[in-house]
Parts: sequence; C-alpha cells; structure tokens
Amino acid sequence: MRRLTKITAIAAVSALSMAMAAGCQSSGEEGGEGDRPQIAIVSKGFQHQFWQAVQKGAQQAAKEFGAEITFEGPDSESDVDEQIQMLQTALDRSPDAIGFAALDSQASIPLMQRAQQSDIPVIAFDSGVDSDVPVATAATDNKAAAALAAEKMVEQIGGKGKVALVVHDQTSVSGTDRRDGFTDYIKKNAPDVEIVSIQYGGGDQLKSTDLAKTIMQANPDLDGIFGSNEGSAIGVVNAVKELRKQGDLTVIGFDSGQAQINAINDELMTGAITQDPIDIGYQTVKTAVDALNGKQVEKVIDTEYYWYDKSNIDDPEIKEVLYK
Repeated sequence: MRRLTKITAIAAVSALSMAMAAGCQSSGEEGGEGDRPQIAIVSKGFQHQFWQAVQKGAQQAAKEFGAEITFEGPDSESDVDEQIQMLQTALDRSPDAIGFAALDSQASIPLMQRAQQSDIPVIAFDSGVDSDVPVATAATDNKAAAALAAEKMVEQIGGKGKVALVVHDQTSVSGTDRRDGFTDYIKKNAPDVEIVSIQYGGGDQLKSTDLAKTIMQANPDLDGIFGSNEGSAIGVVNAVKELRKQGDLTVIGFDSGQAQINAINDELMTGAITQDPIDIGYQTVKTAVDALNGKQVEKVIDTEYYWYDKSNIDDPEIKEVLYK
C-alpha cells in the first residue's frame, strides 16, 4: 500500500490536545528559526477527527522538512466567511506558502489571486478551488470514492429500491464530487435504484440528523442513505436510532472517525469509505516545501481511499488509515 509504511508511526500518535482542536497555531519544531519556511494552513475546521489527522500529517512533514506551520480552521464547516477571514489573516502575515482546503470553491478566488501576485505558492488540499493559482492539489479522488460507496449500496439493497443522500455541502469540490460520484454511478449502473432525495447538512451532526429523519418519514419504504462525510454519516446513524430503523435500511458513510467505527461494529452502518488524512496533511506540507525549493511538483496528488466494513475493519492496512 503506497506510503503506509511511512505513516504507520504517525498514526499511533495520541489525540491532539484541546488547544489544538480549538484551532491554535502549531509548528514543526519548538523555537523556530528565521530561515525555516513558514507555511500557513487553513483547513475546513477542527470538529471532526479527519482534520485532526490532517494536522498530524502536516506536523510530521514540517518536522521532517524543517518547516514551521500554523494550522487553523473555522468552528463550523458551513462558515465560509470565517474561513475566508482566516485566509485573509494568513496572507497578511506574508507566509512563504499557503495550504488551503476550500469550503467554497469560488469565494477564495480573489485571495488566490492576491497570493499569486505576492509570489506565495498555494497548495490546495481535500477540496480544490475554481482557480489555476494552486500549484498542486492533495486530495482523495472523491468522485471515484463515492462511486465505490454507491456500488456497495447497490449490492446491499439487491440492485433495486429507493436511496437518499445527506451531503455535507454543495459549495466545496469534495461535496459536489461525492454527490456526483454517487449519483452518477447509480444512474449509469443501477436503473432500478431511485434517488428520492439529496439534502445538505453542512457536515453538522444535528442538522444531518434532522434531515435524515425527515427523509425517512417522507419515504417509509426507503432502502438506504449515504452520508458524505463524518458529520453527515453520524447524523444519519443518529436518525436511524431515534426512529428505531435499525436493520430496516442500509447506511453507507464516508470518513472514519471513532463514532463511525463504533456504528459499523454495532451494525448500525454497513460500511464506509476512509481517506488517508495523515497523508493529505503530509503531502500538503511536503509539496509546499518542494515548490519553495524550485522543484517540479505534481498538479494533482492522489492520496487514495479504501472501503471498510465489519469484515475488514481490523485488517492492519485498514487500521492504519482510520482516523482515531
């Protein structure tokens, strides 16, 4: 498995402190030196274990390549304005490079142009932007990953029935790609499967729970729901429990925080797609350092994805990429 040997030790690191989860600054090593490249990283948030794992990978790369990083994100993955302000503030500090995971693929375009004019290379991660400014994007192939989730859904419901989606947003590339990857697979490969609803919960568990409950109540014969990220998927699981629908419909998720791992072990969720967030963070910082050193970098860095369920959740290669 590509790069897993390199990150095995990282994955064993204990969970980040609450101060980090709140979005504090962090560096590759204590007591920075003036000649170390300064890399400002603006993520989508901190509320999910995914982002905490991304930060671990970024910190590992910063230590390895002699860089200093700051890592921050808004309180909610729906707060585009807060994220844009964070990006603005980061640019005001004149870092050597920027790592950016866009909540809105278009809202940051003016700041992308400002970074370019200031000769600050931008590395997009997780979600790209509608701009040619980023010199590289480190991300999962979200369309292909969601298509795999759809394939598993079709298998689980016997190739026919009604399904719905609770998606984290329709403004980020990851949100639209996961939606489209899932729905396109169904349309092309499962003519007897009907998509009855697509709702957007901002990645918030409570909102996603309410949306999933509404979908299930409006469609009592529903066969399955796909939750497109950690918060969306757990919201669906919570709705299933609250409406006592365990065993009545198939839940497929995306990401692999502890709550999803528990849901799969408890047979509330059939399975999910896990990304490799440690590698996403690692590749973001490594690529930034390479760009600053004048090295050729790949425009798209595919950080891979994996299906996991109760049958393989304890396999060593899967355990290495779970977010806990």
